[in-house]
Amino acid sequence: MAVARLKFFDDDEIGLTHEMSLNCLERIGVMVKSQSVLKILEQKGAIVDFKKEVAKIPENMVKDALKTAPKKIPLGARNPKNNKEIPVETYPLMATTGLAVFTRDIDTGEKRPTTNKDLANFSKIADAMNGVDICWTTVTAHDVDQKALALNSLWTALKNNTKHVHVVPATHGAADARKQAELAALVAGGEDKLRKNPLFSVISCSIAPLCFEKAAIEAQVEFGRRGIPVISMSMSLGGLSAPVTIAGTLENINAENLASLVIQQSAAKGAPFVYSQESAPMDMMTGVMDYNAYQLPLISAGAAQMARAYGLPSLTSSWGFETKDPGIQASLSESFGVMINTFSGTDMMSGAGSLDSAKGAALEQVVLDSNVWQDIRTYMSMFNVSKETIALDVVEAVGHGGTFLKHPHTARNFRTEPRMRDQSKRHWMATLSTSMAPELREIAKKTLKEHVVPSLDKDILRKGDELIKEYERSLSHV
Repeated sequence: MAVARLKFFDDDEIGLTHEMSLNCLERIGVMVKSQSVLKILEQKGAIVDFKKEVAKIPENMVKDALKTAPKKIPLGARNPKNNKEIPVETYPLMATTGLAVFTRDIDTGEKRPTTNKDLANFSKIADAMNGVDICWTTVTAHDVDQKALALNSLWTALKNNTKHVHVVPATHGAADARKQAELAALVAGGEDKLRKNPLFSVISCSIAPLCFEKAAIEAQVEFGRRGIPVISMSMSLGGLSAPVTIAGTLENINAENLASLVIQQSAAKGAPFVYSQESAPMDMMTGVMDYNAYQLPLISAGAAQMARAYGLPSLTSSWGFETKDPGIQASLSESFGVMINTFSGTDMMSGAGSLDSAKGAALEQVVLDSNVWQDIRTYMSMFNVSKETIALDVVEAVGHGGTFLKHPHTARNFRTEPRMRDQSKRHWMATLSTSMAPELREIAKKTLKEHVVPSLDKDILRKGDELIKEYERSLSHV
């Protein structure tokens, strides 16, 4: 089957990046701010300095981890029709943006902090949009107990969405991980069912360069032991937390992912692991991540190739047109960056609904991103290349100067091969502005009013609420 993808590295460059990453891990090592995780690494063969909290990882540990990491990972969902598996064969799975701290109010357009009700609405919109496959906990709920934010966010998403959920572990490490898994097991019907078909996965970020924070890495280990997929996201900023060069940034991304993989497999052999990054150069004028940089989609494409070279599923690309207000406030050249991200070879992308460099989110932007993505992903449809589709016998039968219109081969294939554009939505992409926002806003309002997310069983809802309240009480003394 033929699928359109872009290539960034050649084979020699993949090999050199891998070689330098091994060199980095063995010579420089990684800082792990957890004594318990350092002990696990030492037992498996790493050279550990417990005082400096640095582990030097030999090549054989990387090779062993790559052997035991699963090459296919199920992404379960409340509705089995929404179950997915990575790696993908065609276009990547789309997730919403995550943890935005403000929204544009759907009724007033006012910019305001986000609430748990907003998270419920974003989860519901994600459930309704055909272009969205995964619901990241899209916004930060400022009105819940912040010590139990991750647990509350997972619960809100599970109640208001029937697709796979991404969540970020919070500040309490393994304790948070256990409670999140316990909560999801209620919905899945037990721990065994959750392990076989995990309803959620976890974004676990390293701290560039080459550092793993205590709570996050201890939570990652716990999730791995419970069969919850961990998406190990390197956030390397070129010129700030990684070398300013694309190659240097990619090596740092790769080294952090390999180190994370070694930790995961050392703690729980066979634990589901996803190679991931969200990296870009630093804007030298402002000191923040430059989401408009030319390098961003190139870094995504390089990281996707490294993941594929290892046979690991990946989330290495972000989606969306950088915009401060709902719409498409992007130039024609910036849209090429979206194309490169799309065709990079990643298995998942995130960003639907994002505003202002992922600091904000808007419901109508989720609608827009979903519909634009449905259109763009058609370019990555699978095309069968075979004797039957090449159809040389049909060419012979039609003859020189003839027409294929009446031939049975055309009738058999015209509904699957030609992809027709949705003419009613072309103006959304033609304008490259915010003029489509009022129409999108009405669609979002209509969807919130009419789309029905099946409710969880009352007993599960009661137990879930009690679990969260009990956990919040236990944290009141922390």
